[in-house]
Amino acid sequence: MITDALKLSQNDVRKLLGAANSDAALLYIYLSCGNPLSQAEGELNVSASRVSCAAATLRQLGLMPQDQPSHIAPGERPSYSERDVLDAMDNDHSFRSLYGEVQRLLGRSLNTEELKILLGFVRYLGLPADVISVLVCYCKERARRRGSMRNPSLRTIEKEAYAWSEQGIDTLEEASAFIQAQNVRNSRLHRLMNLLQIHGRSLTAAEERYAQSWLDMGMDEQMLSLAYERTCLNTGGLNWAYMNKILQRWHEQGLRTPEDVRSGDRKAAVPKGASGELGSAELEAIQRVLREEG
Repeated sequence: MITDALKLSQNDVRKLLGAANSDAALLYIYLSCGNPLSQAEGELNVSASRVSCAAATLRQLGLMPQDQPSHIAPGERPSYSERDVLDAMDNDHSFRSLYGEVQRLLGRSLNTEELKILLGFVRYLGLPADVISVLVCYCKERARRRGSMRNPSLRTIEKEAYAWSEQGIDTLEEASAFIQAQNVRNSRLHRLMNLLQIHGRSLTAAEERYAQSWLDMGMDEQMLSLAYERTCLNTGGLNWAYMNKILQRWHEQGLRTPEDVRSGDRKAAVPKGASGELGSAELEAIQRVLREEG
């Protein structure tokens, strides 16, 4: 086992502590020293399911080393024929059972084109039937969370299936870890929406990218609340680009608490303006936003 000296960044440490998963932290240290994922089970003396769960958690945190193997084969996606589907229905009891379960979950019959997609989940992506069932349930719940009362299409589920495969999610343990990480993420986003007084609608794609980047910076609710307060004071309401510039500057300056920010404001000795005391981060944000919107 390689045990080279390892230096962890503050951002990675915050992600690991936030996940509260000791197996994921252990696996991260093991992989970051240059050890292969394939040998983790034996060298760390943990079960295969625990390694799979930990690896899935690291992928969700964006901490899986890039040189670890992908579970999806390169090249073009295969194209299945109607004959392939009929053969699978006639000769593959597992696929026939999966077909019935997916129909039950979606509340409708699947057409031939949809069965071709389902066959690709099994034969090309190599996803087990129980993982596919969990995948369909996850996509249904995600649609409900986004305000849709309709079940997702197989094309929508297919996109998520390829995303899962690319992240190495092909066991129940990994699927569970992924969904748990998504639930934590969604809970944090929901709290942020409440803080920003956004109710009765979902975030747009651009807003969600902003919000997720702030959470990835490790900004807690106190820092987000302070940034929102200053954004409203200085712009008259929520301005995503303006608030983003403030938080980016705080992050770059290593400011982690409201007291850090206030201390930095005092050192900057910036005079008061009509909208209250402006720190250097706010002034920089105003200048950048005005340039971008001009």
